[in-house]
This record gives sequence, structure tokens and C-alpha cells, in this order.
Amino acid sequence: NVKSIQLVFNMFRQKPLDGFLKLAKEKKVAIIARGPLASGLLGGEFNKETKFAENDHRNYNINGEAFDIGDTFSGVNFLKGLKTVDKLKEILPINYTMSQLALKWILMHKAVTTVIPGAVSPRQVESNCKVSDLKDIGEKMTMIKKIYDDFIKMDVHQKWN
Repeated sequence: NVKSIQLVFNMFRQKPLDGFLKLAKEKKVAIIARGPLASGLLGGEFNKETKFAENDHRNYNINGEAFDIGDTFSGVNFLKGLKTVDKLKEILPINYTMSQLALKWILMHKAVTTVIPGAVSPRQVESNCKVSDLKDIGEKMTMIKKIYDDFIKMDVHQKWN
């Protein structure tokens, strides 16, 4: 009798594509994607000089000391994540921000019912809301998968069932 499941799903956490999303769709279970920007890393605005406040989980849980490392940068090493975001920026569609690409990628998966991105400013809320109206990125999906496979998969894919 499960009606919905909320899970971490983003370009750095693609494990749900290994059958889970398909099964949820078959069973008519709604999928709520949380952590779509991998703690902001997929927003494309961080760099190696970025510092987080002492009470920010991106500082104190960067290696998973406080709680499941998968909730901080989706378990991805920060510096490796920055390099991967740089690769993703190389394929960024015209008129897209990096955050919009990350959100659109999630929404391209038919099994996903909704995505819940965070925002700290009205500008971010407006940018997030525009994603549904942006051009389809079907031609980018294979490239995004390859970037994941080449840079991220070996470090995190096996960590979550």
C-alpha cells in the first residue's frame, strides 16, 4: 500500500535507475526526488576555495562522520564533484544554468513524480520553476550517463541498494 517514496536521486546518485524507478512506475508508486543538487554541488557555483559554515553539514559531514555520507554531496568527494561539474558544464545546453540541467535531468525520467530542490533566494526559486518549460534534453542524457560512469559511479554506485 505504499503510495510514494522519497529518495535521493540526482546526476551523482543514479543507482535508482538500476530497476527501482521502473518497478515504482509499474506499481504506481510516486517518486519524490530529494537532494537534486547534491547539497548544492550540482548547482555549479562552488569551487575549490568554497568554505562552508562550521554548522553546515557540507563542512562537518563531508566524510560521513555525523550521518549517512550520502546526504552530503550525495556521497561524492567534493573535489571530484567539482571536476565532474566542470565536465557537465561543457555539455550545458544554451539558456540553461547548471542547476536547471540537474533538475531537468531528473524530470526527464518518467517514473519521477516530483523533485524538491532547496532554494535560498527568490531568484533560485524562479530559476527552479522555469525548468519545466525548458527545452527537452534527451540528446544530453547519454553524455550525462557517460560522465557519471567515468567520474562518479566507481565511488558511490555500490553504496546504496
